[in-house]
Amino acid sequence: MSNLVIVESPAKAKTIQKYLGGDYDVIASMGHVRDLPKSKFGVDVEHDFAPQYMDMKGKEDVIKDLKKHAKKADKIYLATDPDREGEAISWHLAQMLNLNMEDNNRVAFNEITQAGVRNGMSHPHKIDVDLVNAQQARRILDRIVGYQLSPFLWKKVKRGLSAGRVQSVAVRLVVDRENEIRAFKTQEYWSIDAKLTAPSSRKVFAAKLATIDGQKAELATKEQTDGILQTLEQAQFTVAGVKKRVTNKQPAPPFITSTLQQDASRRLGFQAKRTMKAAQELYEGVEIEGMGAVGLITYMRTDSLRISDEAKAAAAAYIEQTYGKQYLPPTPRVFKSKKNAQDAHEAIRPSMPDLTPERVKNSLTTDQFKLYKLIWERFIASQMANAQLNTVSVDITAGNCGFKASGYSVKFEGFTVLYEETKDADAEDNKVLPPLEQGDLLKVKSLDGNQHFTQPPARYSEATL
Repeated sequence: MSNLVIVESPAKAKTIQKYLGGDYDVIASMGHVRDLPKSKFGVDVEHDFAPQYMDMKGKEDVIKDLKKHAKKADKIYLATDPDREGEAISWHLAQMLNLNMEDNNRVAFNEITQAGVRNGMSHPHKIDVDLVNAQQARRILDRIVGYQLSPFLWKKVKRGLSAGRVQSVAVRLVVDRENEIRAFKTQEYWSIDAKLTAPSSRKVFAAKLATIDGQKAELATKEQTDGILQTLEQAQFTVAGVKKRVTNKQPAPPFITSTLQQDASRRLGFQAKRTMKAAQELYEGVEIEGMGAVGLITYMRTDSLRISDEAKAAAAAYIEQTYGKQYLPPTPRVFKSKKNAQDAHEAIRPSMPDLTPERVKNSLTTDQFKLYKLIWERFIASQMANAQLNTVSVDITAGNCGFKASGYSVKFEGFTVLYEETKDADAEDNKVLPPLEQGDLLKVKSLDGNQHFTQPPARYSEATL
């Protein structure tokens, strides 16, 4: 019996062929084979928005080859990507090859590994018409919006520009932000910073003015600030209280599509298109030295934070072997997805957690390696123990003014030994304070009034947009 499996890309076909063996013939559709016509509107608005599909130009040879293979096959499996677009491609292929829509001929692979492929092949199902209709609705909406807006842009801005369902909303967000920036009224404010030393140490540490007469310090002018600085010149700086505690810092969850794009933008400077191209390649399969074609990550279009028990166990085994048992949390972590998450797939994770970035580096392109390293580190860190910090908060009195100083030291590095989320850290909070006790008299090294101006909201970067 001959079995035909149709996937989207040649790289994916090659990897899956390796796992399925000689009883299966795996070929690629090279993405979509049918679409709305480019030269005309292609949507019958008067009759339930019926789309008018046609074979895509330039795909003649691919379509001919697909039909030739389909004629010879006893059983055809549609194994396009497990998302809306993939479901629609399978539906178009079924229509084009005259397949029975009631057949269980649709298979989906969340990861292109031997286990993932076998699991997908052992659970064939019908094409999900709801998913297909969701994709069709989006495509038709793109066409309706785009065909009406684009000519307007050509007339008013520049010929050749395109507009549509997504671009229009993005432009609106950018314009709204620009209007906020233009309407913003800058306000002046001042702060006072003290550089102090403790009686038991020469180490200089910083403290900020927090209160005046028990109220929050709000200095609007240089004159106010100079007045406070003058009174502080004669004041004795005394430690009023020291609060010490151990705080736990939890790791970030594994990536979903949006957080992967954001972190790749911040850390690697990748645009979303570049990120998704490298992620698609890692998912479909890469030739790894000594292993052949291997899909290195699970499917990269997901809004779910779910992780399989097998992946958690594999990550735990790697963490214990590499870092020690103390780097494992008391129980495996479970991250909750947002309420509106579709949860169709797992979070983005390495398909084989013990396959470290260094082991595959020589087989990957620069972009593939950077992205795989990011995904791998984020996932492994998400399964590690909390970091523990010794935090210190110090209240200092000086006349009628109150100052605050804070800092921390690392008690146990936990997951931070491998990965930390990118964010703008306050450098002052990272300082380790000298030993301080209530009642300590402090020496003043300097007192400075600093002028500031409120800032308008920042323009969007690709990650924040």
